Amino acid sequence: MLSTKISGSHLTFCAVCVAALLTVGCGPRPAGSAAPAQLSEESFKEFGDFELHYNAVRTDHLSAEVARSYGIQRSKNRVILNVTMLHKEADHAPRKPVEGVVAVDAYNLNGQLKSMEIRRVNEGDAIYYIGEVAISGNEILVFDIKATPSKENTALSAKFKREFFTD
Repeated sequence: MLSTKISGSHLTFCAVCVAALLTVGCGPRPAGSAAPAQLSEESFKEFGDFELHYNAVRTDHLSAEVARSYGIQRSKNRVILNVTMLHKEADHAPRKPVEGVVAVDAYNLNGQLKSMEIRRVNEGDAIYYIGEVAISGNEILVFDIKATPSKENTALSAKFKREFFTD
């Protein structure tokens, strides 16, 4: 788990996000989209010497203090995505966060693309990327993540679905 390898306020932020993860949704993908999203609770993928960690939660699951410190609006109608790229130097060594470029498409099962601006956050040795998106009522979102570590040519890709309940 990411939070066991990085300390400080990033650990707190990640722990809050992981603790607040909601049920994964299922359904057909919009026409013309990439491969189906993961239907499991996995929150990371391995790519050789890299790991891509990701999660999404409603912003009202964040504490007021955490939300304020990151400039996040707490609401049952908003979701935050957190993405981190880690470099593996050895099997049992701590992973090291890396900079790069992160792009995310978020859409619902009707194929409606949701506007999501990703921003990089640096805290000590921690580097992660966050973005917020609005949801309407109970909604299943698909997140299609493409993250390219600095000095690498190949993107790390992950796709997952998550169902959010506003009731």
